[in-house]
Amino acid sequence: MRTITTTDALADFCTEARAHPYVTVDTEFLRERTYYSKLCLVQLAMPGTDEDSAVLVDPLAKDLSLEPLYDLFRDTSVVKVFHAARQDLEIFYVDAQVFPEPLFDTQVAAMVCGFGEQVGYETLVRKIAKQSLDKTSRFTDWSRRPLTDAQKTYAIADVTHLREIYEFLSTKLNNSGRARWVSEELQTLLSPETYIIQPEDAWKRVKTRTNSARFLAVVKELAAFREAHAQSRNVPRNRVFKDDALVELASNKPKSYEDLGRSRLLLREARKGDIADGILAAVKCGVEMDPDAMPRPDKSREKLQVNPALADLLRVLLKAKTESAGVAAKLIASAADLDALAAGVRDVPALHGWRSEVFGTDALRLCDGQVALTANGADVQIIPLD
Repeated sequence: MRTITTTDALADFCTEARAHPYVTVDTEFLRERTYYSKLCLVQLAMPGTDEDSAVLVDPLAKDLSLEPLYDLFRDTSVVKVFHAARQDLEIFYVDAQVFPEPLFDTQVAAMVCGFGEQVGYETLVRKIAKQSLDKTSRFTDWSRRPLTDAQKTYAIADVTHLREIYEFLSTKLNNSGRARWVSEELQTLLSPETYIIQPEDAWKRVKTRTNSARFLAVVKELAAFREAHAQSRNVPRNRVFKDDALVELASNKPKSYEDLGRSRLLLREARKGDIADGILAAVKCGVEMDPDAMPRPDKSREKLQVNPALADLLRVLLKAKTESAGVAAKLIASAADLDALAAGVRDVPALHGWRSEVFGTDALRLCDGQVALTANGADVQIIPLD
């Protein structure tokens, strides 16, 4: 199999790829020791049935720029096919602020074609391509050179089988009229906001048991400092301090290095230097924050008056509808969403887009007393009411 290590060779491949309707793409990367993913390998394949039209691209080669690949990504005449594209897209967006368009994600497509929620690539290879994958190289160090033959074989398989999977799913989507469903789902993947974590919003990712406004103010400042520090140093946020230590700091509100030294959960490296100074400054800002500026948890659903009988009927309807459509119920609505619907909330994903077609429209009719449910053997049927 061919490995591309120069910009000219990559440009030649991308020029050839433009003559085809699609190209399959995958990456190998490392992220254990960095905030941002370190791209170690890009795999590409044009339509075909063998490995001759597939290549490995070495982004660590000193004579290679990925700009020809990014030009291919910008070429809207060629569909770029990924599986579970989110982390791959983050790498390319952070590196070059570019998204592959048009994009096709086989995990998303499989989801709406009845293969279940977040189906894995190995499962699709087995069910569609009727092949098996050797996954022994999955967790190897992709930054080491030279790559072994086993690594190369593993990596290239991630784009060669993807061709058959794409063609199968694309045909099925077109025949079922569900291609628009996939397009709707991909909008989130193609939004820059998906990949940019603003430090001031990082506190929303921290799980706490206390909703005190003052406590959350300290959590917000600590999380913002940690995120900004991790981004600027390109280190994992847990290398700065972990969530449990953050919650402990927000509870104890240390004022000095001596106070930090009493922490049970704070890493030794975080008790001195820039991190210690940042912690103390963040705690001080949180403690002194103006009450009007303090974060407030979303409690909008905590006191909902849920109609339990209606919630149960919505669950029955959801099960019937998703079984008929061949779509996983969790993809349409969560248990919390169903309870919210039964309490009168109308701002839930199930009432929008393709989910509304499958379930949302009839769910509203059920909530409004316009339809009833009846059992006919193993089937659940909807009966209009006058």
